[in-house]
Amino acid sequence: MGIQTQTLNQTFMKKIYETFQYLHQNPELSWEEKETTKYVAQILKDAGCLRVTTFDDCTGVIGDIGNFSGNRPVIAIRADMDALFQEVHGKMQANHSCGHDAHMTMVLGVLWSLHQNEELKKQIGVRFIFQPAEEVGAGALKMVEKGVVDDVDYLYGIHLRPIEEMRTGFASPSIVHSATRSIEFEINGEDAHGARPHLTHNAIEIGTYLINTIHSLYFNPNIPHSAKVTRFIAGGKNTNIIPGKASLAIDMRAQTNQLMDEMHKQVLQIIEHAKDIYQTDIEITNDYGIVAAESSEGAEELAAKAIETVLGEDKLAPAVITSGGDDFHFYKVNKPQLKATMIGLGCDLQPGLHHPYMHFEVDSLFNGINIFNEILLLHGEEV
Repeated sequence: MGIQTQTLNQTFMKKIYETFQYLHQNPELSWEEKETTKYVAQILKDAGCLRVTTFDDCTGVIGDIGNFSGNRPVIAIRADMDALFQEVHGKMQANHSCGHDAHMTMVLGVLWSLHQNEELKKQIGVRFIFQPAEEVGAGALKMVEKGVVDDVDYLYGIHLRPIEEMRTGFASPSIVHSATRSIEFEINGEDAHGARPHLTHNAIEIGTYLINTIHSLYFNPNIPHSAKVTRFIAGGKNTNIIPGKASLAIDMRAQTNQLMDEMHKQVLQIIEHAKDIYQTDIEITNDYGIVAAESSEGAEELAAKAIETVLGEDKLAPAVITSGGDDFHFYKVNKPQLKATMIGLGCDLQPGLHHPYMHFEVDSLFNGINIFNEILLLHGEEV
């Protein structure tokens, strides 16, 4: 299980290592990727992109290179830009523990590779999408709103995979993410003395009712899913006060968008019923989600062929099915005719995604670059 560097030279490899180190050491939070946007935009310009597009109302940058004459296929490659906010060595900070620094590095590596291939640039148009705010599930929708995939025929993404899913040297042609949804809400009642429980409705008991009722929901057991309370804040220092207020959050996961729609509907009904039963105001403060992956055979087949060519037939892993989510899939859901897939890259990532000290085999970046390069060559051969 090795790293396939093919014809990559030492100068190119050095540039990849340095780019990854810069991005890793300069993480920025969702919608705050200002310096990252400037950094990437300059690279796109220096690499000779026909157009480099930034936006007045959000971060993110788009670069076009190749033939956009209208009778040529347009292939887009997307990288997410934002980092997480978590405690690292005792300090709360932005941290690239989901691999977005690696994703950006690989896509820039494809840009630099394509810059040298004049013949391929005549055959196809390639759009590089550097998207903000994936971690909050909103960046892809913003890019869709901006029209960045309106003229795109194929869209590819990539994501590092944990070691328990895939070892270094393997890759999968698709990641089948689940739909995810979060509902945040506040119970807005009044406090009362511990000796007078009849004067209020205990927010902890209302929250407990909600937890138990959500756990009583049943859906098709053949489709992976879950719904659970992930935040419950109520009460204070004094134990003789019955709390009237509480803050809760519910996390939901479903392998299909149809099941998520049904789960979401029923959870909202439970919250409404709790209002009536306890005659207490319950205010939903946030309700947002990410769609599940939807099949796109044309892109998956080309990705599989590229993986076999670059890594070998024995290194082609099956589709990764995960309860995790990624807003990448909003692109296809909002443009059904788009052929899209996200590649899963084995890289011995551990202890796990979103772990503050996540690490992986950095040389695996070259496998991802070579797979993308092969995909573009395959598209060029089809013209």
